[in-house]
Amino acid sequence: MTFELVCFYVFAAVAAAAALAVISVRNPVVAALSLVLTFFSMACVWLLAEAEFLAVALVLVYVGAVMVLFLFVVMMLDIELVPLRESASRFLPIGVAVAAVMLVEMLMLIGVRSLKVEPIADPAATAGLSNIEWLARSLFTDYLLPFEVAALILTVGLIAAVPLTLRHRVGVKKQNPSRQVQVRREDRLRIVKMAAETKQGESP
Repeated sequence: MTFELVCFYVFAAVAAAAALAVISVRNPVVAALSLVLTFFSMACVWLLAEAEFLAVALVLVYVGAVMVLFLFVVMMLDIELVPLRESASRFLPIGVAVAAVMLVEMLMLIGVRSLKVEPIADPAATAGLSNIEWLARSLFTDYLLPFEVAALILTVGLIAAVPLTLRHRVGVKKQNPSRQVQVRREDRLRIVKMAAETKQGESP
């Protein structure tokens, strides 16, 4: 068993354990940290497979935006921020553990590179194309249907997030656009006929 294969098993095991923690823990902070570890471990697996573009995109897009995802979770669950700030020190050991595992994974990657393992043939170089051109051609020809399904799932998730965050609160003033467009002219202006009155001593 080569050192590269050992690193693959370690990265895969860490990614699977962290992904299980994302869906099993009840604390959103721990879930967010586990999600960071999952993405980073999968990026390491992709680096072992010589997929540098996917690994960098995963780290920049998903790991960089995971805190925005955490903010969405806070807004959707109505978590009290004051007690969360007060108990932030409780999550320090978890954050340190996640950082330590990420450091070990980076050192293992450095060890794989230092062994100068002969990589597999690059399909982009074999086809005589650049990495981006080969990826785009494969994505929009060979894997067009999974790409469209993924886009549909993301669209459904985006639309579903709106009714999930919609709450009806008592005593809050809000507009109803459907009733506003149904208003009639008679509802906006009413002419009232009143008899003229004169004060005592004044001429009519």
